[in-house]
Amino acid sequence: MTAAFFILANRLVNDPYYRPFLCLLKGIRNGLVYGCKIRFPHALVMTFLFRNGTFLQKIKAIVKATKTHATNLAKFVFIYKSIRLIFKTIFNEINQHHTLISAFIGGYVVFGEKNNVNEQINMYLLSRILVGLARICQEKNLIPQTNFHVFPWFGAIVWAIVLWIFEYHQHTLQPSLQSSMTYLYHDSNRWDSIKNLLVFNK
Repeated sequence: MTAAFFILANRLVNDPYYRPFLCLLKGIRNGLVYGCKIRFPHALVMTFLFRNGTFLQKIKAIVKATKTHATNLAKFVFIYKSIRLIFKTIFNEINQHHTLISAFIGGYVVFGEKNNVNEQINMYLLSRILVGLARICQEKNLIPQTNFHVFPWFGAIVWAIVLWIFEYHQHTLQPSLQSSMTYLYHDSNRWDSIKNLLVFNK
């Protein structure tokens, strides 16, 4: 019975007729799994290091952040792939503008809601796409290839700007970044005993 079930199931999942719809199903599955893999350890560490509250409140915060990240990725993948499937059905192909439109709609619906998780994801992607766009411009000779090491200057500019913002306009930074930088640069100026100089922060 079990063997027959798996034979039938494998036959169905490998049937080309069902493949477009199964791509949506696996996209949802991968969005949920990847969201949990990425968010859970991050939320666990950041919550117990920097968040105030009871143990139960911290657990609830971790679960909420993980659920939000995972479900949002799953929803985005479903919307993006569904719209591309519609374009493929109508036009028999996928063009670059089909991809842009599909992702634009998914991004607006899913990642347009302002919350801490979406803000972090959008900021993460923004930094990556700026680098990617710069490389595309170099490949297309829109900006010249450099003959010197740019990365040290990149690092210098990024850290100069972020510390300037932190020291003089801290309220404009994301709360988790404010907490991290406060821990590093301001809490290290405060102690009243050897215990909270070397063993504990406060």
